Amino acid sequence: MITVTEKAAGKVRSLLAQRGTPEGALRLRVISGGCSGFQYQLDLEAAAAGEDAVIESAGVRVLVDPRSALYLVNSRVDWVESLKYSGFKIHNPNAVAECSCGRSFTA
Repeated sequence: MITVTEKAAGKVRSLLAQRGTPEGALRLRVISGGCSGFQYQLDLEAAAAGEDAVIESAGVRVLVDPRSALYLVNSRVDWVESLKYSGFKIHNPNAVAECSCGRSFTA
């Protein structure tokens, strides 16, 4: 359902280690907001919640709640670094349109 690039997985592992929770996971949510209607929210968590889907990709776990999963089918999480932006980038084939910063989308 969701894949994580090696570059993103390395960053997740590094962040989890810095927090002292190397067995933790990346939480990926879709919430209302942003200039295009929906936006991505990422966080690090120690464990999954009740109904979370737990996806293993590139050696890291990704946690997705059932509502967010509807919008994230076949998405890819990447880590990008450039002069303008450094951070996680979600490549979502379900997005009809994205804002210019790529942090919000229309489904």
